[in-house]
Amino acid sequence: MNRFIRQIRSYGEQMRSVAANEVRMIFGDSGVVLVVVLALLIYATVYSLAYGAEVLREVPVGVVDESRTPSSRALVETFNAGPNTYVAYNPADMQEARQLFFDRDIYGIVYIPADYERKLLGGEQADVALYVDAGYFLMYRQVFQEIVTSIGKTGAMVGFQRLVAKGANIPQAKAISQPVVYRAHNLFNPYLGYGTFVMPAIILVIIQQTMLIGIGMVGGTWREKRLYGKLRPAGRQRMSTLPIVAGRGAVYAAIYAATCTYILAVHYRLFGYPMNGHTSAVLLFVGLYMAASIALALAVSTLFRHRENSLLLLLWTSVPVLLLSGVSYPREGMPDWLYSLGQLLPSSHGIRGFIRIRSMGASLAEVAGELRMLGILALVYGFLACVGIHRAISREAQEEAADIPAESR
Repeated sequence: MNRFIRQIRSYGEQMRSVAANEVRMIFGDSGVVLVVVLALLIYATVYSLAYGAEVLREVPVGVVDESRTPSSRALVETFNAGPNTYVAYNPADMQEARQLFFDRDIYGIVYIPADYERKLLGGEQADVALYVDAGYFLMYRQVFQEIVTSIGKTGAMVGFQRLVAKGANIPQAKAISQPVVYRAHNLFNPYLGYGTFVMPAIILVIIQQTMLIGIGMVGGTWREKRLYGKLRPAGRQRMSTLPIVAGRGAVYAAIYAATCTYILAVHYRLFGYPMNGHTSAVLLFVGLYMAASIALALAVSTLFRHRENSLLLLLWTSVPVLLLSGVSYPREGMPDWLYSLGQLLPSSHGIRGFIRIRSMGASLAEVAGELRMLGILALVYGFLACVGIHRAISREAQEEAADIPAESR
């Protein structure tokens, strides 16, 4: 029993020593401070400001009205009635409209043919052509949705007037011209804001990526300067790497606990993001996500021989990581092997679970699958981190042993 207690105390002292060394390495390196401490705050703020408008409004369109009749002018007025589009130009012909379109002065063209009113009043089906820029999906959605809705309302009104003119009473005319009335309820994102949709996922990706890069920079510095030997307690030949991983991980957990508390408690309120879900569920889930991300970062950091390797190898991975999570593109559209590859990353499970809790108000029981996978990844990557650090220390000891005879000669 006494031996067990002494061992626990020894591990505790080793953890404190490792943690102290890690703190000195982090705050003694301005590059690491920028990535580990400040990057999450900077990126979250910049992205949130960029998406602050949430919804794209007042998209300019052009209308080529060859009918030039009261009916066509009434249709054009409906395009200005909604918040999404406004008629910026009235080109004389399609050639002029085409030039405005390619000059990016307008993002949609509505063509009203000369026989529009004649067909409309004659009981025939009138045609209206719509050309929309699909190169920008947000532009396309706003223009297409607004103009199609306006045309649909105009068509229903014309049908209603025809029925009344034929002698139908008003309730009958309404029921026939518009047989189905729908009421839309946008759950979890009532204003269909792009920032509300994408920012929770981006924040989780930033947490993981800054950990990978920052911890990788520290690991590369340890290898480059042969400092891993300092993690071995003085006078001890055999050692466990578990206290080393725990000590280093505790430092990063404390730093990210502070920055994530600000993000989840203050930043979310400043930018009006949904704050559903019980606080304890959010904290537990984010805590387990950070544990898996830290373990992954510590394991990967043992592979770098120089601090710059972390930036060169990991900086470009942020966009693929977001893609593999299934947020920016549905999982159903991905190849199975690519989706399976994404399951090796904490971000894939973390983003899905975090959005369900924070945006949708899910309970921990409803994200049990994500919690289980994050726990498995934390254990697997934690084990790999222990193996990697042990090999780094052994390799450093062998290199130092090889240098001593060379110096004596």
